[in-house]
Amino acid sequence: MSLAPPLSPGFAAPATEAQRCFRALLEAMSRPGRVRSLPAPAAPPAPLGPAAAAVLLTLADADAPVWLDAGPAAEAWARFHAGCPLVAEPGAAAFALATGAPPALDALEAGTEEEPHRSATLILQVAALEEGAGWRLSGPGIEREHRLAVAGLPEGFLAQWAANRRRFPRGVDVILCAGVRVAALPRTVTIGEQG
Repeated sequence: MSLAPPLSPGFAAPATEAQRCFRALLEAMSRPGRVRSLPAPAAPPAPLGPAAAAVLLTLADADAPVWLDAGPAAEAWARFHAGCPLVAEPGAAAFALATGAPPALDALEAGTEEEPHRSATLILQVAALEEGAGWRLSGPGIEREHRLAVAGLPEGFLAQWAANRRRFPRGVDVILCAGVRVAALPRTVTIGEQG
């Protein structure tokens, strides 16, 4: 009988680090396009990156179904550290975490007109995030415009985002993760192409 490999640790100081991470995520959501650094678990199972793992540990719980594409080790890690139920279909998830090609935004729960808060959040690992260049972001939380360059997004993301934006107040929010850094795209944000 083979034993399962040991689980890698979550946050070293779960309460403190989860609080710091939550504050950073609130700041990222309230200031779309601003890049924030997160406290990260020491060694989440590959291909799960540190920022995506930190977001999962902070937001997921027993009442938040999660879909993730990071494989069995990451699933066991998420179940153990976050206590979250895992679902087979991204459309059934409160949080969808994609380390590879993400599900289409319109395949995720968008909430209803009466309860838009019941929508899903996509946690998406990307190659890099950089402020000051790239997309032109506008909308609530942005005085004039923020610039955000994102490397590693799937082809057609901007078209999906425009369709997602048109569903407001329904729609999906996105948290972009690269290394230990995050940036948020609430559904209220308009993305203009880089220029």
